[in-house]
Amino acid sequence: MTSPAVTVSPETVTTMLRGVIDPELGSDVVELGMVRGVDVSPSAEGEGVTVTVTIALTTSGCPLRAQIQKDVRTRILSMEGVDAVKLAWDEMNQEEKARAMERARFNVAQREEDSSVGPTTKVVLVSSGKGGVGKSTVTVNLAAAMAATGLKVGVLDADIWGFSVPRLLGVSGRLASREREGRKMMVPQEREVGDGLLRIVSMGFLVEDEQSALMWRGLMLNRGVQHFLQDVDWGDDLDYLLVDMPPGTGDVQMGVAKLIPRSEVLVVTTPAVNAQKVAARAVSMSRKNYLRVCGIVENMSAFVCDHGERYELFGSGGGEILAQESGAPLLGQIPMEPTVSLEGDAGDPVALRDGPAGEAFRALATRLVEEAVPQSEMAGCSARMLDAAMANLDSLEL
Repeated sequence: MTSPAVTVSPETVTTMLRGVIDPELGSDVVELGMVRGVDVSPSAEGEGVTVTVTIALTTSGCPLRAQIQKDVRTRILSMEGVDAVKLAWDEMNQEEKARAMERARFNVAQREEDSSVGPTTKVVLVSSGKGGVGKSTVTVNLAAAMAATGLKVGVLDADIWGFSVPRLLGVSGRLASREREGRKMMVPQEREVGDGLLRIVSMGFLVEDEQSALMWRGLMLNRGVQHFLQDVDWGDDLDYLLVDMPPGTGDVQMGVAKLIPRSEVLVVTTPAVNAQKVAARAVSMSRKNYLRVCGIVENMSAFVCDHGERYELFGSGGGEILAQESGAPLLGQIPMEPTVSLEGDAGDPVALRDGPAGEAFRALATRLVEEAVPQSEMAGCSARMLDAAMANLDSLEL
């Protein structure tokens, strides 16, 4: 008869612990490096063994410690020959925490996407390190310029606190709903632009008064954006989805990276060195979440008066410096122009008008579509091949 000490070994216990998932990081405790050590010794209580496991937490006061403890005990006690489980606790050092977070982010990036956004839709997160750089203005004008070329472009206003997209695009009303595949989904507001179409979702379509303050904490903000990504019928024919992200590097940014790991990031800054340094944090966070930074946009780069004199009111060089330091291309420099703000207040994007700013936004749209985030040729991919095969089957007369 094989003794329990032989069948229960540090190796078999470690394998069993791969089923214990850190509830916050979403990866198993072995892969995250949380298992400091496993010891198997004869039990004083019977013929079996006592297993002692040392777990290193990211912080000694981890609120999820009780859950991890319960899962470890349950799994090990389910092994034949184990009489008792003892847990010892330790705390990770900074280097170990960094490695654990890196592994967790990598695992999230490899997971299947959990959203209602079609598989052929290109998703671009328009981000910034700080507020006041014109990120929303860049988002709506870029979307309008892309739609004017005949594309179907979604605009998701993920800046829940500071929503401004409805006014900037001149769209109002409430979000309707419809049944799709057995579930009720929100329907975006639409605006035709030339031969193209904008589909728009914003918290502004859900509140009674756009001046009302939304006093939501991080978890509620994240949940709101999650609804917009999972419970909106964006349509299978959407070419691009531009997400107007809230400024900074907080809960919403991490939540979106988890829900749509195929996203690409467009970082907006101004010429000021201070803004560029803060925008570098948005670049850093994107890459830590394994998202590709597709390019940099320098907004409010200069003011050119009617007689051709150029005034760099916010300094110069911020966009170029950020592009050089990040290795991402500088896709556009949008000049300061009074009509940008005036037309935005009127809901008429300046990208649809003549003038230096309009031309700059249209050039940015062209570079984004043709160089930075080109549309995929899906004719030969498995998804399109399956659609074609099903269509052929439906057309057969049985």
